[in-house]
Amino acid sequence: GCDALRFTLAALCTNGRDVKLAESRIEGYRNFATKLWNASRFTLVNGAELVEGYDPAANKLPLNRWIVGKLTQCERRLSEAFRNYRFNDAAAIVYQFTWNEFCDWYIELSKPVITGEDAQAAAETRATAAWVLSQLVKLMHPLMPYITEELWETLTKGGQGLLIEAAWPELPDSLIDAEADADIDWVIGLISGVRTVRAQMNVPAAAHIPLFLKGASAQSQSRLTAYKPLVQRLARLDSAEAGDTAPEGGAAQFVIGEATAVLPLGDVIDIDAERKRLEKERNKLQGEIAKLGKKLSNEQFLSKAPAEVVEEQRERLAESTQAVAKLEEAVASLGG
Repeated sequence: GCDALRFTLAALCTNGRDVKLAESRIEGYRNFATKLWNASRFTLVNGAELVEGYDPAANKLPLNRWIVGKLTQCERRLSEAFRNYRFNDAAAIVYQFTWNEFCDWYIELSKPVITGEDAQAAAETRATAAWVLSQLVKLMHPLMPYITEELWETLTKGGQGLLIEAAWPELPDSLIDAEADADIDWVIGLISGVRTVRAQMNVPAAAHIPLFLKGASAQSQSRLTAYKPLVQRLARLDSAEAGDTAPEGGAAQFVIGEATAVLPLGDVIDIDAERKRLEKERNKLQGEIAKLGKKLSNEQFLSKAPAEVVEEQRERLAESTQAVAKLEEAVASLGG
């Protein structure tokens, strides 16, 4: 569609470089438009609507203060990119906020609040979600005019005119809440770390595992206590505790701030078999890296091969090197 193509051209519009257009990029940004549409639909279906007189500065929940602050930071960087005609940066900035912070994390973290028993918290979250979405479609409108115009009409129920005639958001610095930023970013880091370990170790999706937070500061312990139900739900944990001691053998570990998150896996996977599988995959990739390195150090290959073939080999080498580093981290986390 027009939006996907327009966004693709903006994302690839780097000063001084030709656009290397690929259908796969257009398809990816079409999926991005679908992601925004589905997130908007979920938000509206769950009762979110624009509330007259809504003041984002009056939010009580850290989660809502966090997303309002992230939106404000996004607007600052996006406006600067547009002022300097850096359309590729503008596309990257709005993409990152929309896909990662709004769709992936805010929508996910807000679900238990919207469906919870605290009516006041649910009402604030619905109002915040609708307001953030209304500001987001304004920010994205220059890059994706058609889908954002449609969403604007739905959000405002046709009562505020066309989006193309709406004013650009003016968000004060006071909406950026450093404390809420730190708290929610910590929660996201912990959940992401657990999910990464589960994926690397092939932990069954239905398995609920314990989490021990070792060496945690008073602040981290307080965060774990405050957000424990949310962390357990989204990371699929059966418990989450902080303390000075934690199981050592057969446990995967990762660092979160000053603390070490320990995930005992002996009851859900065969530790020795998993270590052997990871080492086998790592060794295979190391062999591939050696072959690619030899090819790319061959002057005859570099001079005769088409530029796109050479670039493809370099990309494969970078991807394989990164994959080996992740596998080595996974093996090391198992101990032994």
